[in-house]
Amino acid sequence: MAHISDIKLIRTDTTLDLSQKAEKASSHGGELERSSIQVIMLPERRSTVASSSSYQNPSGQNDNSFLLLRRGKKFGGRIGKLKLSHLFFFFVSLFFFSCVFSGHKLLFHGSELLPHSERNRKQTIFLCYGFVLKSYCVKLDFDSNVDHLKTHLFTSSELDMGLNSSHIQKPPGSKKRNKHLPCEVPLAESVNHILEPREYLDSKPFSLGFVETETCDKPRFGGHQTLKERERSYSAINQTIHCGFVKGTNGLHQRAGFDLSEKDRAYMKNCVVSVSSCIFGSSDFLRRPATKKISEFSKQNVCFVMFLDEQTLSKLASEGHVPDKQGFVGLWKTVVVSNLPYTDMRKTGKVPKFLSHRLFPSSRYSIWIDSKMRLTTDPLLIIDFFLWRTKSEFAISNHYDRHCVWDEVVQNKRLNKYNHTAIDEQFMFYRSDGLKKFDPSDPNSPLPSYVPEGSFIVRAHTPMSNLFSCLWFNEVDRFTSRDQLSFAYTYLKLQRLNPDRPLRLNMFKDCERRALTKLFHHRVDSSPHSPPA
Repeated sequence: MAHISDIKLIRTDTTLDLSQKAEKASSHGGELERSSIQVIMLPERRSTVASSSSYQNPSGQNDNSFLLLRRGKKFGGRIGKLKLSHLFFFFVSLFFFSCVFSGHKLLFHGSELLPHSERNRKQTIFLCYGFVLKSYCVKLDFDSNVDHLKTHLFTSSELDMGLNSSHIQKPPGSKKRNKHLPCEVPLAESVNHILEPREYLDSKPFSLGFVETETCDKPRFGGHQTLKERERSYSAINQTIHCGFVKGTNGLHQRAGFDLSEKDRAYMKNCVVSVSSCIFGSSDFLRRPATKKISEFSKQNVCFVMFLDEQTLSKLASEGHVPDKQGFVGLWKTVVVSNLPYTDMRKTGKVPKFLSHRLFPSSRYSIWIDSKMRLTTDPLLIIDFFLWRTKSEFAISNHYDRHCVWDEVVQNKRLNKYNHTAIDEQFMFYRSDGLKKFDPSDPNSPLPSYVPEGSFIVRAHTPMSNLFSCLWFNEVDRFTSRDQLSFAYTYLKLQRLNPDRPLRLNMFKDCERRALTKLFHHRVDSSPHSPPA
């Protein structure tokens, strides 16, 4: 009957050492059965092998002596022994596989086989079994980036050819996923070389007013816009529309929400060019603009405003970002917001993102930058490149991966970004109102992408740009906070209803956005409080 001679476990990143093969021998009185054993040892086991290699053949036979094998009678000779060996090998393999997948820690010669979650790199392990006729090995590939295990069966003779040879491929090193890289942006050399063009937008002006109060029992920050009012608001005509900051008319409801101190309002009212961002619910770190990249002229003439709530202000102060007496942390002027209009922190963040023309009523230009990014470019050079040179009034980058709203819907539901029922309701509403799939092969497509990367927006505060910002905000207020779902619908509907007054939108490449800012990860994923299904 065949028997297991030895089991050894090694790692590919350990120096391999094959011990000497057992010498062949036979006794004077009869046949002596010995198995041909190939042993793979760790370095710390070599001393044991070395001591055992001093065994001398008592019969004095040379290396050409035959190894006598006793033929088995119960299992049909060599064939029976081989089948039993394979069967035993199969069950032992199942045992080790079950141990690995169940997360147990197995110890072999002082080496620990860790669970998949505790490994930080790809490893290969060989499990070798010595039999009478032949030795077999199982190659186990563990990949910390792929949640599965690969097995390969080969003979020990293949292992003898060298684990460092080309016969057995080494696991490839981990590849960093970094396919989205910045590209060169031909900015002006300095702010001294740029000049705001006179009337660079040949557009027909119109007057745009905003709903300030509503007589209702439960006022909302976005107001109670009817579908008829919503439809009319898409026309670029002299009108008054809903655009946030709607107050009640009685008692406790006289405040609209997103309340600011009078001192902060006075500061923001004097801003001509603004750069703004926000952090609510301690969802991010404070990332200061790169002061060495920003000119002294911009430092003196551009307002850098960071909107915070009390919770975030306390958190940042505990991390060393304490505002000075004037409320500045570096270039950022911290503005504390009270009476937040939404329980969803993401939706609250859309107020400064879309309504900068209402928060900075005197500003002619504004730049929005997400809190996950650090500004590394002078804001006036950004305005010159994206607005003045292209004669645009609204600039935003396309998404780095997705370009169709259909794909964006699937991705939002796959990642549980918002309540699935609410996403479906919004999507079906847009489809019923004429939203089509994005066709990248269409040369007449009104946009290079129907999905934006909304973390970086450059705007001129023109009537058409302000109208588009209000319309986009109203879609977020009415439906979900996922503004990438509503961007294309809002833009296409506005263009369709105003062919004589188009919004001059510049959708630039995402690589340009990455060249002007430094991207980080959020501190936490502030999941919104989704509406009930």
